[in-house]
Amino acid sequence: MTISIHNIDLNVLNMKTRMPFRYGIASLESVPHLFLRVMADVSGKTATGVTAEGLPPKWFTKNPDTSFAEDLDEMLAVIRQAVTFAREAPAAANPFEFWHELHLRQEAWAADTSYPPLLWGFGVSMVERALIDAFCRATGSTFAQAVRDNSLGIRLGAMHGELAGCEPAALLPERANRSMIIRHTVGLADPLTDSDIPQEERLSDGLPQSLEASVRFYGLTHLKIKLSGDTSTDIERLQHIARIMEAHTPADYAHTLDGNEFYTEVGPFQHFWETIQAEPTLRSFLSRALFVEQPFHRDMALGRSVQSDLQRWHERPPLIIDESDGELNSLADALACGYAGGSHKNCKGVFRGIVNACLLARYRQLDPTRAFILSSEDLCSVGPIAMIQDLTVAANVGIAHAERNGHHYFAGLSMYPQSVQAQVLARHGSFYRRHEEGYPALDVRHGRVDVSSIVDAPFGYGFELDTTQFTPLEKWDAASLED
Repeated sequence: MTISIHNIDLNVLNMKTRMPFRYGIASLESVPHLFLRVMADVSGKTATGVTAEGLPPKWFTKNPDTSFAEDLDEMLAVIRQAVTFAREAPAAANPFEFWHELHLRQEAWAADTSYPPLLWGFGVSMVERALIDAFCRATGSTFAQAVRDNSLGIRLGAMHGELAGCEPAALLPERANRSMIIRHTVGLADPLTDSDIPQEERLSDGLPQSLEASVRFYGLTHLKIKLSGDTSTDIERLQHIARIMEAHTPADYAHTLDGNEFYTEVGPFQHFWETIQAEPTLRSFLSRALFVEQPFHRDMALGRSVQSDLQRWHERPPLIIDESDGELNSLADALACGYAGGSHKNCKGVFRGIVNACLLARYRQLDPTRAFILSSEDLCSVGPIAMIQDLTVAANVGIAHAERNGHHYFAGLSMYPQSVQAQVLARHGSFYRRHEEGYPALDVRHGRVDVSSIVDAPFGYGFELDTTQFTPLEKWDAASLED
């Protein structure tokens, strides 16, 4: 078998949020949604593959001194470079080998730039995802089949030497999840109750706006709570959230906390954690915390001082990395530091997510007494491509709950043409429901979504999407986001 790429198209659809989404130092109100389409040759058969991703400010590089326009230029630069390398690449034996060579070329190119691995790797992941889609379509296989029979050619030892000789099917769950718990994001500016919403900011689009309304509307049982870095503010907000959850959810509800990289040393975060643990009104609530995500800034999160401090802090909560997961060996480094695991996002790489899931499964075999965590996180990912492909990977590596917030900060798929909306509802009628205004909206029931139609499709979405109907990237201008 051989696989190569003949052509790649890039197109953009502008999207506007229902309400601002504040995370860390950024606030999202509108975003370009980029589609990447490849024409691939799979052993003489031509196939099309598509992927997509929103281009948000201040995630790949959390630099407070750059503008969104500068951030956007950097994201597009690494994507264009990966596209150039992919067009020039010779045929490979399988998708994994194509990705691996592309990764190495992009890495060598980025060494002469200021781009961090999390950023330049994003460009590679866009090509990778579209290539996997084209491969599954050409071979008539689902992503689940391609991973388990390893027709994708995944070499686990290429990333983690201790996995050399192992096959993904031996370490991953026997089959993909058919449903997924939705872990709802509580952003830093999100209203907790309807009474917190100023009259002039209230929406009337048939979707919930406050946390309390969302809990009732979707039957939520899991949350992801953004922390602000200010202890008193966080305590008050956590107390309010605890009251809402205890009033409206089953007794077994759970949550995660996102540290948003606010801490540059272990000591201040340890003090914060011990302070909130000592608050009587939060003891029950904090006992339901599954993990704390990325409390330390990415520049020092895997450093020697953090490692020594974490290993001395025996009562620390389970911690995972997210933004620090920029390189192929980042998860292994994090485990050595004392973290419990990391996160999967397709923007960091599909093959990387699969191999990391296998690494954690191997560690569980070796040490059943220790918790090893692979979470699923989502920075406003929107369907019908980006979110669906991300959930496909999460379902296949055995992740039980996924942070999803795109359906909350955007009005379903209302930004798409009617023809696309009809395609989505026809193919994924158990994943999306028809909103009262006609557009597809995520169908969350009792805090879960049915992902059966996703895992049974080639790579998530499973229909023919004409991405050329959106604005060609070369004709798109960032100023159009203000329209």
